Amino acid sequence: MDIGRLLIIVGALLVAGGVLIKLGVPLGRLPGDLVIRGERSSFYFPIVTCIVVSVVLTVIGWVLRK
Repeated sequence: MDIGRLLIIVGALLVAGGVLIKLGVPLGRLPGDLVIRGERSSFYFPIVTCIVVSVVLTVIGWVLRK
């Protein structure tokens, strides 16, 4: 793959992510993410967020290969 094309694709993905965050799309703390709060600490594991990001990146990769 040409390095110029790769940089354009990465830049477009970053811009799209920035626009989504600016519009208020919750890109973390989704329902289903694990949050365990103790007396002095808390643990956050974004399992649903990881699944959503994985699916989106898979679809983007699939579309770009076609």
